[in-house]
Amino acid sequence: MRALIQRVSQASVEVSGTTVGSISKGLLIFVGVTHSDTEVIAEKLAKKVISIRIFEDSSGQMNASSEEVGGEFLVISQFTLYGNIDRGRRPSWTAAARPEQAEPLIAFFTRCLESSGLKVETGIFQSDMDVQLINEGPATLMIEID
Repeated sequence: MRALIQRVSQASVEVSGTTVGSISKGLLIFVGVTHSDTEVIAEKLAKKVISIRIFEDSSGQMNASSEEVGGEFLVISQFTLYGNIDRGRRPSWTAAARPEQAEPLIAFFTRCLESSGLKVETGIFQSDMDVQLINEGPATLMIEID
């Protein structure tokens, strides 16, 4: 699984003009699933996201986790994280898991985040989503768990 995380001061997602998820200070998390991913991998990724020290502490250093600052999570499914453009100009999506595998794993990942007690919002799987954010920092990281 891959997650592209962005530290945000706010973020929201709309589907068909309706806001379906929004957060204030926290992490916007784009999540991609590949064929070999399992619930074990999803849980490891969630634990990494919850504990990653990407927020500033009292001395201004990136040394605080979402748990420590009461950060919120907005999870967006993103199969294009597994796009490959090694050949030609059109991306290949063969490394991305099929929806019937990806959707339950993203739902499981979301439940793992919810177990932290922090606010978790989501987009709608396989929907055309409009995501708005204010990237704080900017701070953006790619995390991959095999």
